[in-house]
Amino acid sequence: MLELITKRSKGRIKGTVRLEMPDLSTFFVDETGAIESDKVADITLTAESHVFYDIAMGVKNPAKAFMMRQLKVDGNPMKALKIGEILSAQE
Repeated sequence: MLELITKRSKGRIKGTVRLEMPDLSTFFVDETGAIESDKVADITLTAESHVFYDIAMGVKNPAKAFMMRQLKVDGNPMKALKIGEILSAQE
């Protein structure tokens, strides 16, 4: 998951984002990629790891996950949607 997020975010993420997965780990993502860290970021997205996995695989739409309260956003929701699009973009 860390490698996939790094591949998709490298050079595309503006600012910083924290992906909190209470059942797994916390990732810090910026334009250089993703690392396992609980550093403070501009936006924090919180969800179970399977929700992030489904978003990354294109199975789940990030906006729908947010509307269904499976994905919580702390920060600018419009920027969070853009990040969701980047993370769910298929190669």
